[in-house]
Amino acid sequence: MKKLLSLVLVLALTFSLSAGVMAEEIKDAKETAEYVTAVEYPLTVKDQADREVTLEKEPESLVSCYYISSSLLMALGLGDRIVGIENNPETRPIYALSDEKLLELQPIGTAKEIDLEACAKLAPELAVIPMKVKDSAEDLENLGINVIIVNPESKELLAEMISTVAEATNTVERGNQLIAYIDEKEAELTKKLEKADTPKVYLASNSAFLATAGNKMYQSDLIKLAGGVNVAEEIEDTYWAEVDYEQILTWDPEYIILPSSAKYTVDEVLADEVLADCTAVKNGNVYQIPGDIESWDSPVPSSFLGAYYVAGVLHPELVSEKDFDEAVKDYYETFYNFEEEKKN
Repeated sequence: MKKLLSLVLVLALTFSLSAGVMAEEIKDAKETAEYVTAVEYPLTVKDQADREVTLEKEPESLVSCYYISSSLLMALGLGDRIVGIENNPETRPIYALSDEKLLELQPIGTAKEIDLEACAKLAPELAVIPMKVKDSAEDLENLGINVIIVNPESKELLAEMISTVAEATNTVERGNQLIAYIDEKEAELTKKLEKADTPKVYLASNSAFLATAGNKMYQSDLIKLAGGVNVAEEIEDTYWAEVDYEQILTWDPEYIILPSSAKYTVDEVLADEVLADCTAVKNGNVYQIPGDIESWDSPVPSSFLGAYYVAGVLHPELVSEKDFDEAVKDYYETFYNFEEEKKN
């Protein structure tokens, strides 16, 4: 896992995909995907807020204030249609690795607040926004901007998001290829782990160690895919749930996993005296998911790579560092254009 940064540099130096290479790389996915081969406009789709959205024509200009939907747009080959992006895109390595021009785009807000004035100036034909800012949908539509709300908070909802956005943007074939690819890689990982034990895992949140993902969140699916048991699976809250030290010690996880953007460190957790009797801390089994490319602990299309990383932590005898590195390389080689001219 420690080789990830050098892997990123290799990716950035060597990946420049042509349409011919793309067709070859995803041939297997094409054979297994189910296709809606023709998209006709006007087109009505249902978004993940259960809203019907009618598009009069194929949208040629897009905005996204949400790094998860932005990552999807790039994976669908729509990077050149994006005209507005989230604030501070330089904090997300995927933008510069995919296309540095994305860093120069007009910021239009965050996953918590949309800059309506900026959107009005850009006048995009479609905005893709998260459920957290769904109340802004009506304001955007009053500006003449079509809006799709996404909410990929489970494996199934992630696939639904990909399908919905792909249909709306007339990239259905690419979307089906992406879904088939993810399904194939997840099936490969499940096969590797089919006879493995399932250790107990505590996955903390970015903002606070004493917050964790319950059973309904995507992160719980990630733990299961990695061959573990989420100690917080009894929690049915949709979003991050606050817990206390007593609860963590009662759960007594065998492994503690920190997200890639955690505001605290592995060393701080290991040094926390209150956790001294926790099995994970006693055995030094506290790890942080890498974030050199994307936040794989969040429901981006590439989040199966987070499961590969965690599986390598939980089951190193079954999932090697090489398996993880190859999974990372293959995904970004297949679906992203890491610019050749990037140098050290």
